[in-house]
Amino acid sequence: MKRWFALALLLAAPAYGATAMDRLYADGKYDESIKAALAENDAVGFAAAARATLAEEASRDKPCLDCLEHAESYARQAIAADPKLPDGQVYLAVALGLKEHIVGPLVARLHDYPSKAKTALDAALAADPGNPWTLAALGGWNIAIVHHAGVSLADWIYGATVEQGLADFAASFKAAPDNIVIRYQYALSLSDYDMDRFHDQIEAALEQASTGKTDTVYGKLLQKRAGELLDLLKAGDRDAYIAQVKKYQGYP
Repeated sequence: MKRWFALALLLAAPAYGATAMDRLYADGKYDESIKAALAENDAVGFAAAARATLAEEASRDKPCLDCLEHAESYARQAIAADPKLPDGQVYLAVALGLKEHIVGPLVARLHDYPSKAKTALDAALAADPGNPWTLAALGGWNIAIVHHAGVSLADWIYGATVEQGLADFAASFKAAPDNIVIRYQYALSLSDYDMDRFHDQIEAALEQASTGKTDTVYGKLLQKRAGELLDLLKAGDRDAYIAQVKKYQGYP
C-alpha cells in the first residue's frame, strides 16, 4: 500500500532544544547532530539520530535507501531502549513508509511494512494518546491505505478509513494548532488521495504551512515547498502540482 507517509512527519522535534543534538538539528547540521545523539547512547539519543537522518534524507535531491536503513536501525535501537518513547515508534513507521517509496509496493507487502508501521504507531499512541505527531502519522496512514487499497479492502485488511484519517488529523491540529509541519503533511496526504474533493482544505493547509512560524532549517525548507505547491495549485497547473507532491513524498 503506497504512500502512507510523506517526508514531513520526520520533524517530531523541539525547535532549538536545550541539548547540543537538538541545537545542531535545528541548525540543519544533521551529521553533527547524529554524532551527538548517538553519543548519548539512550532511547532519546537514538530517536534523535533517526530524526536527523530522516531530515537529511528529506533534503537530498534523490532518495537514499541506505540512509533510510540507518534511520530504521536508529529507530529500532530507540524502541529497544524504551518502547514507550513515542519518537522511536513514529520514526520507525516513517522510515518504513519512505523505504516503500523506493523498493515498491510488492516488496513492501512481502515485508509487511504497512502493518509494521501501524503497530509502531499504535504503540506510540498508547504511550502518549495526545501526541500530535503520532496522530498526524496515523491520519496519513489511514488516508493513503484507503487510496491504494480501496475503501472495502483497506477497512477489511488494515482497518483503515478516510474518516478515521481525517479525525486523526483533526486531533493533531487541536493538539498543535500552529504546527506548520502537520499542516503540510495534511496537504500532501489529501493531494495524493483526492485533490479535487479536498481542494479548499489543501489550499488552506498550504497557506498556513507557508506563512506560519518556524525556527529550524527543516521547517524553513518545508515552508518553501508549501509556497511552491500553493502557487501551482492556485495557477491550476495540475500535472506540475502532482509531480511536485510525489517528489516531496520521496519517490525516485
